Amino acid sequence: MRTLLLILLIAVIGGTATGFYIKPENEATGNLIIGISVVVIFFVLIPLFIYFRWNKRSFKDYMLTKENIEKMREEGRKKKL
Repeated sequence: MRTLLLILLIAVIGGTATGFYIKPENEATGNLIIGISVVVIFFVLIPLFIYFRWNKRSFKDYMLTKENIEKMREEGRKKKL
């Protein structure tokens, strides 16, 4: 998964650079390539990255439940002593 993310990032950076390189000669094609690169970043790369970083974590650890609030209060009391 990490390799896929890296390859996709390099492809997007290469596509953006290619778009800016082509843009002075053929503005429509350059803008199209840059636009496709931006769409791939936001709709493919970022969701894959977020999934890769959060797939083994528990969301209960980050929610404010009564148990977690009590844990925070206990830790706060321990730090004051």
